[in-house]
Amino acid sequence: MRNLETSFCGLNLKNPVIAASGTFGYGLEFEKIVKLNTLGGFVVKGLSKEPIIGNAPPRVVETASGMLNSIGLQNVGVHAFVKEKLPKLRDLDTSVFANVFGYKSEDYAEVIHILEDFEGLAGYELNVSCPNTKHGGLQFGADPDLLSEVVTVSKQAARQRPLIVKLSPNVTDITVMACAAEQAGADAISLVNTFLGLAIDPVARKPLLGATFGGLSGPAIKPIALRMVYQASQSVKIPVIGLGGISSGKDIAEFLEAGAVAVQVGTATFWDPERPARLVDEFGQFLEDQNILSPSELIGSLDTEE
Repeated sequence: MRNLETSFCGLNLKNPVIAASGTFGYGLEFEKIVKLNTLGGFVVKGLSKEPIIGNAPPRVVETASGMLNSIGLQNVGVHAFVKEKLPKLRDLDTSVFANVFGYKSEDYAEVIHILEDFEGLAGYELNVSCPNTKHGGLQFGADPDLLSEVVTVSKQAARQRPLIVKLSPNVTDITVMACAAEQAGADAISLVNTFLGLAIDPVARKPLLGATFGGLSGPAIKPIALRMVYQASQSVKIPVIGLGGISSGKDIAEFLEAGAVAVQVGTATFWDPERPARLVDEFGQFLEDQNILSPSELIGSLDTEE
C-alpha cells in the first residue's frame, strides 16, 4: 500500500482528495453513504453572516460533459453553522475547511472572526467569485485590487488557521490574480471555480436556469483548469490546490503533475456521491501501478521541454 499523505500550510492530510465546497453540503449529509474519514478533507458549503435562501429554481441543468448550477449560495449562515453543524464535525478524523463569502470585505472578516472562536476547522477558503456591492457588483476575483483588499482583511482575521483563496477562472490572466492573492497574504490558493455559462431551451426561447446564468463545471472544463493550475503554480510560491472536472485517479495525478499539492472533487459527486472516496482508492492504485511511492513525487513534475 502506497503512502498517500500530502501536506501544505502546516496541515497533514491522509491523502490529497478533498470534497469541494457547494457539492458536499456540510459533510454530515453524506456520512451514511461515504466514509468521511477516508477523505483527505472536505470543504463545507459557503458561509455568510446571515442565512441565504438562494436563487429561484431551476438551479441545476446538465450540459455536455458537465453541468451548470445557479444555487445562489444558499446556506444556514455562520451562526447556525457553529451551533448546529460544527459540533458534529469535530468528531471526524479528517480535515474540515470552511468556505467563506460576503458582499463586502468586512463580511468575510466578520464570518472568520466568528469561526475563530470555535474548534474543529483546519482552515478557511475564500470564495472571491462574489459581487462586491461596494464597487458596483464587480467580482472580488476579477480585479487584483479588490482581491488584494479582501485577502488582506481576511488574513488579519484568520489568526489561527491557514487562509486558502479560491480563484475565479473568469479572468484574462490567472497569474495576475494568483500573485495578487499571494502578495496580500494568502497561505494557499485553490482553482478553478466555475466558468460563467448559459443554457437555453430553444423551443421556449428561455434560459434553462431560473437565474439565467450559471457556473459550468465537470469534465468539460478539465483541460482549462489544468492549464490555469499549471500557470498559477509557476507564478507563486504558495501551495496550489487544483479542481475542475476531476473524476478519476488519473485526473488527480494530472493535477498534481501540473503543480497542485492536493485536489478538490465536486461535480463527480452529483452522479456518484461516493466518488470522492472511490478516487482515493483509484489514485492509490495509480501510484501502485506506476511504482510511485508518494504523491510528492508527482507534484510539479510535468515535463514541458521538447
